[in-house]
Amino acid sequence: MAVLKRRLLRLVVLMRRYPGAIAAFGFASGVASFFLVERQHEGFARIIAVLMLVSWVWLTAEQMLRELLAERFGLALPPPLLRYVTQLIHQESLFFALPFFFLSTSWNSGQAVFTGLLGAAGLVAITDPLYYKRLAPRRWLYLSYHTLALFAVLLVALPLILQVPTAASYKLALGVAMLLAFPSLAGSITVRAWWRGLLVVGLMLALGLSGWLARLWVPPATLRLTEVALTTAVDSDNRAPADSLQQIDAAQLRSGGLFAYTAIDAPLGLSERVYHVWLHEGREVDRIALDIRGGRREGYRAWSHKLNFPAAAEGRWQVRVLTGDDQMIGTLRFDVSAPPLPG
Repeated sequence: MAVLKRRLLRLVVLMRRYPGAIAAFGFASGVASFFLVERQHEGFARIIAVLMLVSWVWLTAEQMLRELLAERFGLALPPPLLRYVTQLIHQESLFFALPFFFLSTSWNSGQAVFTGLLGAAGLVAITDPLYYKRLAPRRWLYLSYHTLALFAVLLVALPLILQVPTAASYKLALGVAMLLAFPSLAGSITVRAWWRGLLVVGLMLALGLSGWLARLWVPPATLRLTEVALTTAVDSDNRAPADSLQQIDAAQLRSGGLFAYTAIDAPLGLSERVYHVWLHEGREVDRIALDIRGGRREGYRAWSHKLNFPAAAEGRWQVRVLTGDDQMIGTLRFDVSAPPLPG
């Protein structure tokens, strides 16, 4: 056992000498998984996703496994090794998830903040002074970081493994993240009082509620828009827009309406229900459901046709493309101008 401990420590020293290589491997595995899913070769991607989740099970059961190894085999794992394994899992998880979120993010919305936060967390994970001296000593910050990394990898891994629709996978990822974060949260609350349990439960509920309310700004990792257009007509034979508009006058809008055309890439052949939500000056005026099925490299092409517009239709409009749980896949924007004066 002493020989094994020495070898493990040597391995830690070697990996810490080349931290960028570990992060690069995680990023490469994420890119490879993304393109394998795109090409309908999801078997390898599922294996990587399963390994990611197994590593998080290790983190959750770390205390119990350490005691088991010490009791059964007399192997006491050195603290530097345990700290580095945790850092390694954070690195692998964040860099695995980043390619999926990078390509599904609506960069002109609040989703850019979430994906930017993941990118910053990835940089922290490969920068030892930031990770060990700035992040780790602040227990509440470290716990938030830990939960964010877990939540991100779950949002990618669960649809790959279970092939569940995006709306269901978000609920499942949020629930599993709360469950796996519970031991860390409970361990960080060290006060000895009768209300300690209530505090832990309250913090867990607050964590779950925050994740649910923020779902509009969390990109759906396995859905993305490949083509969008606002058009006055759609060629139904070729399933393509006749034109693409960014501005239309109110008279033309009321006479023929407007089509919102979207091609949505949904890998693995998943069936999804999405919504075209029409908003005028930020206020929702219509919500149209569309059923799509993934598997086409060009994306599933679908459109909604809105005919009923308010009398005062001038101003700024949006069509948000949302999942069943209001995660935003993308946004189309257009302006309605006053009709031209006669004569």
